[in-house]
Amino acid sequence: MLSLGRGLSCILRTGSFPPSLPVRMVRCGGLILQSSQCKKITSNRRLMSVSSPYSHTNTDSSSSSDPFILLHSDLSSVMQEIHAELLRDLTSESELGEMSLYYFDGKGKSLRPLISLCIGHAYNLHTNRSDQEALSNQRKVALISEMIHTASLIHDDILDHAESRRGKESINLKWNIKKSTLAGDYVLGVGSKLLSSIQNPDVVQILSQVLADLVKGEFMQLQTKEEKGERFTDYLNKSFNKTASLMAYSCKANVVLSGGNKDDIENSFQYGRNIGIAFQLVDDLLDFVSSADMLGKPAAADLQLGLATAPVLFAARRFPELELLINRRFNQTGDVEKAFSLVLKSTGLDETKSLARTHCNKAVLALRDLKDSEYKAGLIHLCDKVLNRIK
Repeated sequence: MLSLGRGLSCILRTGSFPPSLPVRMVRCGGLILQSSQCKKITSNRRLMSVSSPYSHTNTDSSSSSDPFILLHSDLSSVMQEIHAELLRDLTSESELGEMSLYYFDGKGKSLRPLISLCIGHAYNLHTNRSDQEALSNQRKVALISEMIHTASLIHDDILDHAESRRGKESINLKWNIKKSTLAGDYVLGVGSKLLSSIQNPDVVQILSQVLADLVKGEFMQLQTKEEKGERFTDYLNKSFNKTASLMAYSCKANVVLSGGNKDDIENSFQYGRNIGIAFQLVDDLLDFVSSADMLGKPAAADLQLGLATAPVLFAARRFPELELLINRRFNQTGDVEKAFSLVLKSTGLDETKSLARTHCNKAVLALRDLKDSEYKAGLIHLCDKVLNRIK
């Protein structure tokens, strides 16, 4: 099994000021915290900025297995192709065109098209599929995955009243809520049109499930489970619906297009599902240890939105007083700061990282029957990148 990610293994081992010293409150990442806690966060950021050594089974950690290098030529024109699709039926200088392109600025991770393309190439070699139609349709799935993801970001920013995204003014502030909603709908509409052009009923059904899951996930986020025993299951289900579903079903669609058998299709789904959940767990961890500049959005954003993510749910096992704050969605003065402080005092960040590592291990295990190739190595390498990312 993998020995994945050491960048956060000592995340809570940094020193703090001795208890005998007077407590000094400082502003840190938009929160008012004890100076020792702010020092701990700063130290954690330094730890996360150091590259972690990789250790894999059946592959090495050289740049040749880095999927972003391996698929550089595939990814280099993804944004331009999406731009072309979005502008195809619009007049030049259209405001709708400008808005629909706003988040397709090349500043995103392009993780979803990367996963779609990499697993498509891997299974094409596995099944000896090389016809141009399959390759073209798999590329369409990659474009569609990024369009669905970006449309969901637009709608998320509207619902969350976000002020920034990827280091720039959010679309809902730059324009307005009504126009932004329509822009998100337009991106989804163009993606749906592109999906229909694949002319494969199975693929259409597979990717349509993603849209249903996104809506279900958003509704789940609006609610708080009062029964604390159900909260973590609810959190993982929400993480699947909002994040992992798109990765899992994009993988599944491209393996269907490669001509994979039933086991191949299920294994690809499990790879996408597990790396997607790991990605979300790390995302929720970064909300506590990365700066706003690194994230491209405000730090502690989830707490400020009233969301109890994995670090908080783990911390609540040690600090039961968090239960009251979770139930009222951190809506009273000082709740966010108190929750933030208790998470740092707990082992919640370590436990979140450990759970993310478990899901990465499961993702790699799902590839066990896949024929060895540079693309399989890239998919395994990607688990390390997801686990050790700093933004």
